[in-house]
Amino acid sequence: MPRLSEVIAALDALWPPERAEEWDAVGTVCGDPDAEVTRVLFAVDPVQDVVDEAVTLGADLLVTHHPLYLRGTTTVAAGHFKGRVVHTLIRNGIALHVAHTNADTADPGVSDALAGALDLRVVRPLVPDPSDPAGHRGLGRVCEVDPPETLREFAARAARRLPPTAQGIRVAGDPDATVRTVAVSGGSGDSLFDQVRAAGVDAFLTADLRHHPASEATQHSPLGLVDAAHWATEWPWCEQAAAQLDEISDRHGWDLRVHVSKTVTDPWSAHHDSSGAPN
Repeated sequence: MPRLSEVIAALDALWPPERAEEWDAVGTVCGDPDAEVTRVLFAVDPVQDVVDEAVTLGADLLVTHHPLYLRGTTTVAAGHFKGRVVHTLIRNGIALHVAHTNADTADPGVSDALAGALDLRVVRPLVPDPSDPAGHRGLGRVCEVDPPETLREFAARAARRLPPTAQGIRVAGDPDATVRTVAVSGGSGDSLFDQVRAAGVDAFLTADLRHHPASEATQHSPLGLVDAAHWATEWPWCEQAAAQLDEISDRHGWDLRVHVSKTVTDPWSAHHDSSGAPN
């Protein structure tokens, strides 16, 4: 069986920590480098429900997309929910490793997994990584929809293929407009409107679209907007990442058991259609 340090080296080769944004907090949060690893669990969020799932599963390593501590802390006391996560992990001999913005821009990365879940053909990165001469790495992806379909049909495709959440799928734009090309970006994407417009796509699928940026985008051009839950747009990466580690395990003869968490960690739990009228 491989040691944790060997598995982490393989993960760092997939998602080099030096490619993370300056503000990000990636890498190994806890874990003994010399401990043996037999079972790995991938998830989006390092929350208590996921950690409890890792304990029940008998995992030795939990790999999440979102960091546990994005900002500094002065305590990991178990009286706080994040401290309780740390205590549970260490008490059960489970390491925690994070791949966040370094996985967003990887090749393949988070948006490749999102495009794959929607059965889209990736053409290029939306925001290319200037350090990649091959032009494959970068944030978001520009994709082709083949055959073309209406914005209404494309949104329905997203609703069918992405994990269900209370939010579902929100749409802005002409529902009958034809969608031939689309930009996708897993996670919060409303900082990318300038790049999306420059790409000349028909629609943009992402998450966490806020009122003013979305309103301005619809006034600026006929761009269709498809807004999914943050967790739902990033969960496909877990399956992609698990498959990548499976391949590495087979190549090295590690015989790892690699799992993907099905726990829904989207924070929204219910949705009600609006039925009132403005006063």
